[in-house]
Amino acid sequence: MSETDSFIEEVSEEVRRDKLFKLMRKYGWIGVLAILLLVGGAAYNEWAKARDMAAAQNFGDSLLQALELDDSGARAQALAKVDAGDAGAQSLVAMLRAANAQAEGDKAAATAALAGVADDATQPKAYRDLATLKLVLLAGSDMAADARRAKLATLAIAGAPFRLLAEEQLAMLDVEEGRNDAAISRLKDIISDVEVTAGLRNRASQLIVVLGGEIDAS
Repeated sequence: MSETDSFIEEVSEEVRRDKLFKLMRKYGWIGVLAILLLVGGAAYNEWAKARDMAAAQNFGDSLLQALELDDSGARAQALAKVDAGDAGAQSLVAMLRAANAQAEGDKAAATAALAGVADDATQPKAYRDLATLKLVLLAGSDMAADARRAKLATLAIAGAPFRLLAEEQLAMLDVEEGRNDAAISRLKDIISDVEVTAGLRNRASQLIVVLGGEIDAS
């Protein structure tokens, strides 16, 4: 390489270096900001996880303390003071309050607590379905058979979490209305369902026998 070429190469290198330094002075803050954002984001995520974990622990501790109270009145007051954050927690507390009220013999309060969950579209569907099922069971014959059947039918659709329990109650409604053959048919469908639990299978089998039906050989 000649001295002229070497000189030109050195000059070009200096020019490139000078341009690089200028770019770093002009835009270097972007890289610093990006690093700060990454570090800050990671720190915030860890803080948020710790906050959520602490809230969940406090919620669980509050529930346990309330449920461990022997006096139902004190238990009801403690449950009313539980700080339930998200919708699922609110539903759980409401249904525990309903169970406590039912144990006290206060059917009206239990019904109101369950209806508050069942009719609230902001609550998770699984909780709303469970509250609806409990409402039907709590009401019993105080609710018209047609109304009970309509509510249970909404729970007995494919994919619903309490589908088979709703089917069981529909079978009981069939018996109540003197439609034993329909009840037996529905109970056999429950027994043959792949999702049926052992307890539900036993109850359905026993009811089929009581109604004069026969258990199909598997």
